[in-house]
This record gives sequence, structure tokens and C-alpha cells, in this order.
Amino acid sequence: MNADQVSLAGKVAIVTGAGMGMGAATARLLAARGAKVVVSDINGDAATATRDRIRAEGGTAETVLCDVAQEDQVEALVAATVAAFGRLDCAVNNAAITPDTLPIAEADMAIFDKVLNVDLRSVMLCMKYEIRQMLAQGSPGSIVNVGSVSSVRPQPHNAAYVAAKHGVIGLTKTGSLEYAPRGIRVNAVLPGAIDTPMLRGALDATGFTEEQFAPALSLFGRFGKPEEVAEASAWLCSDAASYVTGHSLAVEGGYLTR
Repeated sequence: MNADQVSLAGKVAIVTGAGMGMGAATARLLAARGAKVVVSDINGDAATATRDRIRAEGGTAETVLCDVAQEDQVEALVAATVAAFGRLDCAVNNAAITPDTLPIAEADMAIFDKVLNVDLRSVMLCMKYEIRQMLAQGSPGSIVNVGSVSSVRPQPHNAAYVAAKHGVIGLTKTGSLEYAPRGIRVNAVLPGAIDTPMLRGALDATGFTEEQFAPALSLFGRFGKPEEVAEASAWLCSDAASYVTGHSLAVEGGYLTR
């Protein structure tokens, strides 16, 4: 494998949910590898902070505010990307919200619907407009959907989140089947326990520490870093992964081997 294969030079990328955590780390890494990146988030201040950090590190980035559960905003996100940089070559559909916390018999259906909208419907909407643009260009493209270990290993009291993340794999496989003949690859990354604000919030709510909790979630006995997930997404976006589609790449410290 040569350096050109892992480079993203000349590519244009969208990263959703890029204001913090895994999304921010992914946007920064794609830019460091040479991509022009659209930093998208519903939180304008967070998106701007990521953009400014990319620029300070010598990368190229713009921000587009977007509620990924709203079709018109997703369509506008892709259009704004093309207006800014002329094309779209890769996308990391990362945006998600905190999982639900109740057993099925006690489920709040408003929360269920919200989780499905943000964590699953948004992936469908992003794929719809990203693929349309890639087809219009007539050139190869790569889409990475961010699932979870909950995409394959259910957790109690997270019915909406588990259903959504299982659905992400279904959308990924369907997209790969439909568009591989047109040169568009669709893959998923399945993070485990990654040290993000979302995970830290969950720890605060339960009173656990990383030292107490991490050994149950990783063979390494630690939380993963957002940058470790970003590496997987960047590889799948690159030409180094040119023969990979329909795949779910787990970044979970061996959690799924148990």
C-alpha cells in the first residue's frame, strides 16, 4: 500500500455530528489527510469550533448547520457542500443522540420516535442525497455510516437505540448492493465504548468511573479514543479500501468477542 492510497487529497467530504466527539475527530483527520471537509452539526458553536481547529491545523473546512432528521436540511447540506467545493466524494454519517433508558414495557414513544429519527432516519436521508450527488458526478464515492456495537449486540433498556443501530447496518448493506455497480461503496463503523461527552455523561449519571466500567466493555480495560474511530472511517473513505463495501468494521477493543 503506498501513501497515495491512504491519502484523501483532492476529495471532498461531509461529516455529520462533527461538532464534538467522534465526529469532530473524524472531520479533523479527514482534513489532515487532505480532504476538504464540510463540518455539519445542529450546534453552530460546536461546528464552528471544529472548523476553526481544522483551519488552524492547516486544513480546509466549512460549516453547514443541519438537523439531519429534516429532509430539506439534509438536501441543503449536500447542495451547500457542492456549492462550496464543487463535488462530494465521501461522507461520514455520524450524527446521533443519547440512547433511551427504559425497558420496552415502560417506553416513552416520543423518545422512541426521536431516537429513530435522529439515529436511523437521518442515515437514510443522508445516503439519499449523498448518493444522488455521487451519481450525478458519475465518479466513485464512499459513504461511512456510524453504527454501534449495539448494531449487533443488544443492550437492555435501549430498545430505540438498538433498533436504530441495527437498522444502520441494514441500510448500509442495502446501499452497498444497490450502488456497488456504480462505484459507490457503503460501509459502517461500529464503535464500542469511546471516550466522548455522551459516554462521560452516562458515567456521571450512573456514578461509575472509567476504571470500574471499562473492563466490562473492552479487552484492553480502557475506553477507546475518538481518534481511533476516526482512523477506521478515514480508511474506509480512502482508495485504500477500494475493494470493501457492505462491511461493518467494529472499533470496540474486543468487546464483541465475548
